[in-house]
Amino acid sequence: MSILCGIPLLECVYCLACARWAWKRCLHTAGHDSETWGLATAEEFEPVPRMCRYILAVYEDDLRNPLWAPPGGYGINPDWLLLRKTYEDTGGRAPPYILYLDHDHADIVLAIRGLNLAKESDYQLLLDNKLGKKKFDGGYVHNGLLKAAGRVLDEECEVLKHQVEKYPNYTLTFAGHSLGSGVAAMLALVVVQNRDQLANIDRKRVRCYAIAPARCMSLNLAVRYADVINSVVLQDDFLPRTATPLEDIFKSLFCLPCILCLRCMRDTCIPEQKMIRDPRRLYAPGRLYHIVERKPLRLGRFPPVVRTAVPVDGRFEHIVLSCNATADHAIIWIEKEAHRAFNLMQEKDHTMEIPEKQKMERQETIAREHTQEYNAALHRAVSLSVPHAFAPSPYGTFDEERGNSSHEGESSSLLSSKKQARESWNDLIERLFENDESGHIVFKKSHST
Repeated sequence: MSILCGIPLLECVYCLACARWAWKRCLHTAGHDSETWGLATAEEFEPVPRMCRYILAVYEDDLRNPLWAPPGGYGINPDWLLLRKTYEDTGGRAPPYILYLDHDHADIVLAIRGLNLAKESDYQLLLDNKLGKKKFDGGYVHNGLLKAAGRVLDEECEVLKHQVEKYPNYTLTFAGHSLGSGVAAMLALVVVQNRDQLANIDRKRVRCYAIAPARCMSLNLAVRYADVINSVVLQDDFLPRTATPLEDIFKSLFCLPCILCLRCMRDTCIPEQKMIRDPRRLYAPGRLYHIVERKPLRLGRFPPVVRTAVPVDGRFEHIVLSCNATADHAIIWIEKEAHRAFNLMQEKDHTMEIPEKQKMERQETIAREHTQEYNAALHRAVSLSVPHAFAPSPYGTFDEERGNSSHEGESSSLLSSKKQARESWNDLIERLFENDESGHIVFKKSHST
């Protein structure tokens, strides 16, 4: 037709479509992702810079003589360090981590380092997955990260159980960066589903901070565990926005900008409703905290602002074409900007001279608002027809607690206590799940609640 008319119509349409796509992509900035979210408070954001420093401490060989400590140090008392595991200790089946007993904040912290580009075992962990390979608790998760979490729990279950029983008022926190964030999120999922293995720890005592999180679980799980898992994203970070499976990203590590650009073009042509209804599509987990410290068409960094929400749609679905997309993934920059943001929040509170009584009331209000936002997100997921999503019970948390307790009771009754002590966490996961007719791993009907 173009030749007959003498006008290259198809070529013009193609060029206009590409120009429209480029215009939309160039105008889309990281600030647009969270512009409707609420601002985070100092009370809820306080653990984030602290967890970043704990993760950085995993990189040190000797915490008594640190070589890479950030300004102000790691904030760790070496005498309270319970254990430290390296690649040799884990056999490459999990990233290095530390277990720290934080008496100052009444917290038991397991911190996991990020991807080591020089370690083949980290790539093998990432490549151990295919889209829709592993189903867990009614959703899909990254198979390799789940196995790594099982490996960590195999090694440290007794230590964690002892500390949880010894300090009943302490929280149990899993924290990780990049690759470690995915392992930490899987740890939170498995522990919450098997709380009887850790002295029946209350769900409210379990927390997870995923720094620069990998997209490791399906949307229904990401929303359902938003009361436990918190993800922290710095400005333009590429990893939480890249729907490309992790195994494909790191297969193409040396042409990463190319694959990100191609994926960006592909996702632009897919309606968001279609993406939401894909049960195998993985997302950044839990409640999201977005640190914004650059503005479009302006040079330099501005005072960072932290926004938070439990979104269902618009959950970092668009890659930002930015020269900082990879730099914002670095744990050093995230710690620095999170620390700056927290200091600004504290200065604002100090300027307002909020009395201690009002601060306590505000903490209660924040907790109540988070619960309301969490329940609203669950309802929103149902209204958008997210696969396997369900709304909370109108009668409160009784049904949920009853369901969890019955699930735990059935799983604990399957084996005697002696046999449970010998059973690995990966074996436990495999025992509670089975393959369906299509080859997917699903929760066994005999163990469902």
